Amino acid sequence: MEKNFYQNCIQCPRKCQSDRNSGKTGFCGETENLKIASAGLHFGEEPLITVFGGSGTIFFTGCTLKCSFCQNYQISQQGMGANVDEKEFVKICITLQELGAENINLVTGSHHIPKIAQFIKAAKNSGLEIPVAWNSSAYESVESLELLKNVVDIWLPDFKTISSKASKKLFMAEDYPLVAKKSISWMIKKFPLKIEEVSKNGEKKEKIKRGVIIRHLALPGKIDDTILALEWLKKNADGKSCISLMSQYTPVPFKSKTEAEKNWRENSLNAFENRLINKDEDETLRDIIEAYDFEYLFYQDLSDDTSWLPDFNRTQPFSNALAKPIWHWKEKFLTN
Repeated sequence: MEKNFYQNCIQCPRKCQSDRNSGKTGFCGETENLKIASAGLHFGEEPLITVFGGSGTIFFTGCTLKCSFCQNYQISQQGMGANVDEKEFVKICITLQELGAENINLVTGSHHIPKIAQFIKAAKNSGLEIPVAWNSSAYESVESLELLKNVVDIWLPDFKTISSKASKKLFMAEDYPLVAKKSISWMIKKFPLKIEEVSKNGEKKEKIKRGVIIRHLALPGKIDDTILALEWLKKNADGKSCISLMSQYTPVPFKSKTEAEKNWRENSLNAFENRLINKDEDETLRDIIEAYDFEYLFYQDLSDDTSWLPDFNRTQPFSNALAKPIWHWKEKFLTN
């Protein structure tokens, strides 16, 4: 099955048909080899995900989209990372579990679904018991997602925009809204929300065991697009999933490898205002939240702190307060 998916690859909606088995790369920038940039405990996700022990994040190299503002551009677009085989992947998962991770959080793996599904099954056979979360852009086919339905428990899809014009300009994917609606609807239907209360040292918190948390990042100067996205989520996801509205858009200090890459990014970023969300926009977002009255919604407090932006050249890509790395593409395991 895996060979068929990677040969003349049609895993993602682009169906670029690259023969990744022979070492060629698809739009995602990757061959059949599974590459990882970083893994560790992460404390910057939604409270239902991080709970007490943090989320056991694994950041994959490559991506099915090309977001001009991607904070992880070093790994999503520039190929930073190292190959891992099944044995090493399983060890990463088990190590995260032993360190107290609440879940295994698979970040941006849409272009490697068959292999990741295989590796997760191997990890479960080797003693992985904590829930597995699929953290993606939602730009993935339902046919590919079917391969994950027996190994993934929690779904963390983005719902980036409902505008095909914006998605063409910003992500090189005009069909993103249609694809994302289909994939998110599939996730909601297949995985009803299950949240439990857990305790540690007398403190109680909620923890998601199964279900969907849909994320939407508000773009500065494009609040009208957010209103339309929330309208769709209210009609199709409210009460059946959690909504996470994010206001932390931050200009990324890109280091482009080529002049063409630099020019494309600058042109794409002209589609909105490349700055922090301002107070007026924050107040508008809060009014929208109140008006829609979602059953379960997270919203971040406005902040001008940009120290959380990652640099995957470092063994600690994030701030020490946000993450505890256990594996890095340059040095592999950072703990014994």
